[in-house]
Amino acid sequence: MNERNGGRIGWADLPGRVRAAVQEILGDRVVEAVSQPGGYSPGTADRVRTATGRRAFVKAVSPAQNPDSPVMHRAEARTAAALPASAPTPRLLGWHDDGDWVALVFSDVEGRHPETPWRADELTTVLDTLATMAAALTPSPVPHVPTAADRLAFEFAGWHRIAADPPDRLDPWARAHLDELRASADQGLAALTGDTLCHVDVRADNLLVDAAGAVSVVDWPWACRGPAWLDTALLLINVRMHGGHDTEALLHRLPLTADIDPVALTGVYAGLAGFFTDSARRPPPPGIPTVRAFQQAQADALVPWLAHRLS
Repeated sequence: MNERNGGRIGWADLPGRVRAAVQEILGDRVVEAVSQPGGYSPGTADRVRTATGRRAFVKAVSPAQNPDSPVMHRAEARTAAALPASAPTPRLLGWHDDGDWVALVFSDVEGRHPETPWRADELTTVLDTLATMAAALTPSPVPHVPTAADRLAFEFAGWHRIAADPPDRLDPWARAHLDELRASADQGLAALTGDTLCHVDVRADNLLVDAAGAVSVVDWPWACRGPAWLDTALLLINVRMHGGHDTEALLHRLPLTADIDPVALTGVYAGLAGFFTDSARRPPPPGIPTVRAFQQAQADALVPWLAHRLS
């Protein structure tokens, strides 16, 4: 997961009008900007400090970096603006959209990403935070987001696309079980019912841990309404990819997942494995050269897990 943001632009690369708009939101002149690691956006991701010492986090992008990223920033702004104070997320201070550049300004979180492979103590804290977050975001406080089934319909059809055009390097077990994987993914999509606001992209680089151990969940462009257990189940993909923990035991132990139909959980993992497998074989999107390798790594973690769960 290294070298994710090798093509990322910085604060100094923003047009003057965009920097001026951010400074107007902050009410002061920015005198320092430090680019932050992690993630895949080719836009800015800067912790900034103003002349009077105020700190904030600024992310900004235009179609020149990636044509889809401004759309994602706009979606995140609408969601972030509606998140309640009880949610463990940075506050949106304001945003700028001139039709080309989109800039979001958040309260600053002085933290770091959880260590990977995951430390047991940090994993426990993050899982507790996700449970608290699910409770705080049920019912969903953001009415405009799609359902999880609508949000993930394309992704969960990955095995159907693979069956129609199998890649040469398809995992042999997956190739032999394509019908079962397609059926499982369809069951997983049907299980994505609920009225919890879900992040749907919970992984180490979308989490920040501060000096006191408190966790903030960042980057919300994919938010949707789904089951309360979804974000916890998705985090375990990242945990399994990095190794060092028994994700099956965690599923059985955690309150949010312990009583969920195993067929539904397997179906969700099947749907995402199909998406990652299908996406990893495609050319990288503009400005994001390393995302395909990350998707392949997630597929490589999920397919053996599915072989076990479907055996």
